[in-house]
Amino acid sequence: MASARHTLIGEQKIALASAGAFLLALACIVPASAALGAGSLVLGSAFGALIVLRAFSIVLPPMADEAPPLSDADLPVYTVLVPLYRETAALPGLVRAIEMLDYPAAKLDAKLIIEADDRETLEAARALKLDSRFEIIPVPPANPRTKPKALNYALKFARGSLATIYDAEDWPAPDQLRVAAAALAANPELACVQAPLECYNGGDNWITRAFALEYAIHFHLWLPLLVRLGLPIPLGGTSNHFVVSKLRAAGAWDPFNVTEDADLGFRLAAQGWRCGMIAPPTLEEATTNRADWTRQRSRWIKGYMQTLLVRARPRETGAGAAGALSLCATLGAGVLSAFLYAPALALLAGWAIGAAAGVWPAPPLWAYALPLLVWAIAAASAIPAARRARAPALLRAALWQPIYWLFQTPAAAWALMQLIRRPHFWEKTEHGAADRRPR
Repeated sequence: MASARHTLIGEQKIALASAGAFLLALACIVPASAALGAGSLVLGSAFGALIVLRAFSIVLPPMADEAPPLSDADLPVYTVLVPLYRETAALPGLVRAIEMLDYPAAKLDAKLIIEADDRETLEAARALKLDSRFEIIPVPPANPRTKPKALNYALKFARGSLATIYDAEDWPAPDQLRVAAAALAANPELACVQAPLECYNGGDNWITRAFALEYAIHFHLWLPLLVRLGLPIPLGGTSNHFVVSKLRAAGAWDPFNVTEDADLGFRLAAQGWRCGMIAPPTLEEATTNRADWTRQRSRWIKGYMQTLLVRARPRETGAGAAGALSLCATLGAGVLSAFLYAPALALLAGWAIGAAAGVWPAPPLWAYALPLLVWAIAAASAIPAARRARAPALLRAALWQPIYWLFQTPAAAWALMQLIRRPHFWEKTEHGAADRRPR
């Protein structure tokens, strides 16, 4: 299985060294102003094409659920995998959320996956006196200490032909399993369907509002567009519903990738399968402060870089041109924009100030037009996204999205440092800070 165990393989090291030497030689020959102009034009064209693609997501109607529902007799056994680490406070709410799922109890196989040395969470789970739907799976201590490693271990005990993942703070729609089972039964090309993730604490503060709007645009506009175009999608970390036989055939999760979800979406595509979307959402907790947000975002960016490096290996491209296009438009664009957004705005501001002082020529009009177009598309996306997420209050967050995006650059810098020094370290997101939780 293609794995992020090794950040770079030999061929990639040679290719990167050669590219670095070529660029250094080019910098000695080509004037700096010409190189800057050419680089800006190339990046501007690439992001311009992405803006056009994203604009299509605004005008497309929401995807409809077309699969006929299955009777209780036809529903398969469904395994619910819940990896937990230091989550004693979230346990009662999590168990209640699973108990509220509208699925035959005899066919529900819920696995609470807890590290064997996390004694506090283990004891709290055992004290709940769980019914026959639940099983506690202690995970033996072993490196890497990651969520995908725990999921792979627990998958060996799964009884269901279908499986999904929920995190400790999740609150899935009661009919989500039924809708997913029907969708997967109706289309044999599907290996997985993704439920949209929404934030139940989006109104807590300006960070949670911006985070919730980001989720709404991603899960209600962007991913449905990719599905309509037949492109692979980066899966979310929770509420993805799998055909277990296909999940196992693809090698399950990469234990060394810290965004194992996004990686798995492309590996399933490389096997010739598709991922779809369903409508019933899962409510999650948005990070409520800058520190937690940065830790979570840096892990995501680090995992995106791991996935890009794995998929760029000579024998691991998979999924052809469609896979490459989706990979560049999702993870590649996410990484590049995180690194470039704040420096590009600072450069443009310095360029404009210098031009106003007569130090150098004024920037071309497109240099101003590109960020303005990005902001306009983001603001326009907020309208249908907030409506589909049933959260009109999120529209206010569109006003400060350009400021919110600035925080991605320090997160990206931290992610790059960790990719070099601690590639498999899992930055845990702390839960339980929200003012409220669904009931």
